Amino acid sequence: MANDMKIDLDDIRIRAVEPLYTPRQIKEDLPVSTEIASTVAASRKHITEIIQGEDHRFLGIVGPCSIHDPREGLVYARKLAQLRLQVEDVIFLVMRVYFEKPRTTVGWKGLVTDPDLNGSDDIAKGLKMARTFLLEVGRLGLPAATEFLDPIVPQYIADLVSWAAIGARTTESQTHREMSSGLSMPVGFKNGTDGDFQTALDAMLSSGSPHSFLGISQQGLASIIRTQGHTTTHLVLRGGRDGPNCDPATMLEALQKMDKVGLNPKLLVDCSHGNSKKQALAQLQVWEAILKFHKDTEPRVFGAMLESFLETGRQDLHPGKSPLPGLSITDACLGWSETEQLILKSADALRKQG
Repeated sequence: MANDMKIDLDDIRIRAVEPLYTPRQIKEDLPVSTEIASTVAASRKHITEIIQGEDHRFLGIVGPCSIHDPREGLVYARKLAQLRLQVEDVIFLVMRVYFEKPRTTVGWKGLVTDPDLNGSDDIAKGLKMARTFLLEVGRLGLPAATEFLDPIVPQYIADLVSWAAIGARTTESQTHREMSSGLSMPVGFKNGTDGDFQTALDAMLSSGSPHSFLGISQQGLASIIRTQGHTTTHLVLRGGRDGPNCDPATMLEALQKMDKVGLNPKLLVDCSHGNSKKQALAQLQVWEAILKFHKDTEPRVFGAMLESFLETGRQDLHPGKSPLPGLSITDACLGWSETEQLILKSADALRKQG
């Protein structure tokens, strides 16, 4: 006898499926002005020329570990925009604007996922807040850099981003290599959490090839995405579990290996994470050492990243309590005073070089 009892096979562990507005809808609600579009396009061009060695300025990607309070983020952005004008002849500053945070186990996943910092995970609100913040940064004439974690998020905000990173935990991911092959801005691949950079070189080779994969269109439709491959990728050394990997010998080894496999031998150093053992003030010494190596020995090490916010240090996020103002809720950051002094001192050193 036939058994007509329904057996559930799909979505057994799914609590809910909520419709989300499409990328086109959010872009219509929060459009890009001609002025902002020009800033993004020009910034991508300048960064590309720095990577290719045509622009000899030092690339500085500077800003908070993560954006958790857009109001405080804009206070920082205004300060960085003013500083940028003072050093733009020798340092091209880009604001680090990170909305997604990869977690080793659990924790706050970033503004896009949890904009209210309370586990409510209002992703629709988070996407709008992220795009709004990028528009505000763009109005200041300030380029933005971010890490892309969820492969759908770029459809909503990538048009406002001038430089992108693929993080240590996702560099090995085929999904992120495929996604990167179609991104419109220069992309840096970070070495793995173990400190080895071979995974990142493999990712650069992969993303340089054409790919076809599943994604969504601007209309929000499930689609086959076909890419042509990315030609402006580079390595980002960020240290690892065993400590720094930005010593001269390791950097030269990385450049040689890139050259050997036919990659553009250029790299950027993340002064935080393993390279400073997550000690905020230690970033100062890392940055200065990288700048000196760039200036005196190896211009193919073309820039550095710095985690910097209004106040030095970090704080834990406590449920039901508002974070202290100006202090990171993820990795510890340099305060603004130390950041400003470091950038101005670096600019003076580069100018003396001639």
